[in-house]
Amino acid sequence: MPLRVLEAFLPDTSSDVLKEIIGQDAYAAVWQEQPNDTGLSIKMIMTVDQTEKVLDVLEYSYANIDRFRVVLLPVEATLPRIEDDPADTSEQNGGVASNGTTSEPKEARRLRISREELYIDIISSTKFNAVYIATIVLSALVAAVGLVQDSVAIIIGAMVIAPLLGPNVALAFATTLGDLKLGRSALFTSFAGLAISLGIAVLLGFVLTVDPTVDAIASRTAVGFPDMVLALASGSAGVLAFTSGASFGLVGVMVAVALMPPLVVCGLLLGAGDNIAALGAFLLVITNVICVNLAGVITFVVQGVRPRRWLEATKARRMTRFAFVSWLLLLGVLIVVVTLSEVLGLS
Repeated sequence: MPLRVLEAFLPDTSSDVLKEIIGQDAYAAVWQEQPNDTGLSIKMIMTVDQTEKVLDVLEYSYANIDRFRVVLLPVEATLPRIEDDPADTSEQNGGVASNGTTSEPKEARRLRISREELYIDIISSTKFNAVYIATIVLSALVAAVGLVQDSVAIIIGAMVIAPLLGPNVALAFATTLGDLKLGRSALFTSFAGLAISLGIAVLLGFVLTVDPTVDAIASRTAVGFPDMVLALASGSAGVLAFTSGASFGLVGVMVAVALMPPLVVCGLLLGAGDNIAALGAFLLVITNVICVNLAGVITFVVQGVRPRRWLEATKARRMTRFAFVSWLLLLGVLIVVVTLSEVLGLS
């Protein structure tokens, strides 16, 4: 089981908070130092599912006090070895902790990294900078060549480059926490990347010979049930990659496959003047964006990701419900549009 080392400097010498933390659960190791009369340093080795609770207690007690600091580090190895879950002796019944946060029964705990770790990992993936723009441009260029040549290998290579996982997971994460600032940043980065990719593809459509009957292109000009399943699975897998603390490189390829190729197909066909087929590819892009984010929000909620404070949690629940209903309505509208286009022979 993944372990973390939590190091905290508490700006007083009282051990009441430490007693409260230790009294709630059993940890692999706990030790403390008192370097001077104005502070207390504690270190704890714990499993990933314990970190969020401890961080919540410490933040509630010391967040507004100067010199308070917590650092969370991954554990590569430790001796003696920790074979079993050190939380096996924890209480079995959940309730409301004395610090105002909610405690979960052991059976309800899920193996995921803490909210703070998630935030650091996710926010770094929403940066709209030169590297992000460069990888988007390169991915669009490579994908366009692969689509025109009907080369699956080249298309997959383009998906490895595409940095589309982070902004979409960040949007679902912001929705779940009710974080408007992060949501705006994720939304801008995501749609800016999609717009750049579309622009590059349109320009390439003017200069390349685009054959709409090629399998790699023709298969991405209509929305089908398998496409929705792929996008839903991609969104859920993307969130799981972040919350488990695992490498999300390969999962990023899966999300990029759902978004980048149909977007580039749309741009190539627009540049080539095939507007009807381009519309079908565009509908596929929109459908996949909706499905990825819908699945992401659901996965975050199922994993118990929520704000610490009650007022923030209430706001987040309202925002999550609104987003969930909005994504479903948009998806329903798109399904109706696709169905009508098939009935009228437009696709």
